[in-house]
Amino acid sequence: MTKHPHHSRYRRLAIGLALYLSAVAIGLGSAWWVLRKVTWSGTVVQVGAWTGSTLTGSPDADMYTRAKVALEGLLALGRNETMYYRANTDDSGRPLRSHCSYRIEGSPPSARWWSITAYADDFFLFDAPNQHYSLNGTTAKLNAAGHFVLSTGPTEQPGIHWLPTPGDRGLVLTLRLYNPTPDIQAAPSKLQPPSISPIGACK
Repeated sequence: MTKHPHHSRYRRLAIGLALYLSAVAIGLGSAWWVLRKVTWSGTVVQVGAWTGSTLTGSPDADMYTRAKVALEGLLALGRNETMYYRANTDDSGRPLRSHCSYRIEGSPPSARWWSITAYADDFFLFDAPNQHYSLNGTTAKLNAAGHFVLSTGPTEQPGIHWLPTPGDRGLVLTLRLYNPTPDIQAAPSKLQPPSISPIGACK
């Protein structure tokens, strides 16, 4: 029995389409893995629990750095305008968790304006009942030592600016410096990093 030529043509088209879709799926999967799992490119700066990349916000940033910044919602500007540091562990190197409570304390960074924001591990904001998603250079109140203090966790700590982090998942803190001073721009490791310490025991 002779096969109809149209049947062979449709079969070839179906095979070609299946191969194309498989290639797209593999490409998207590998890109997702790179952007989610691989650390920032460039020279990684580690100051305390905080890390950053010298290429983030730089015109020399490669496509993966730019894509990762876009994916994680950091909206990076030029490094003279904005610099970014990120922490996903406390000062002892233990992963930050939203169901734990933490105390973050430090001197105001050398910048015109700054902010510390709490994100879930998918880089979306937590559902904060008090509408507090960050502490910044405007809302921060300094203590006698000239330090700001804030807490994260499921419950409020008396007398401390509180960023609620409900649920049980990873926690990421992002420190943004707007118009940082030239010395920080030139050497990001000169940042005086805010400390991150657990409040009480947490498993």
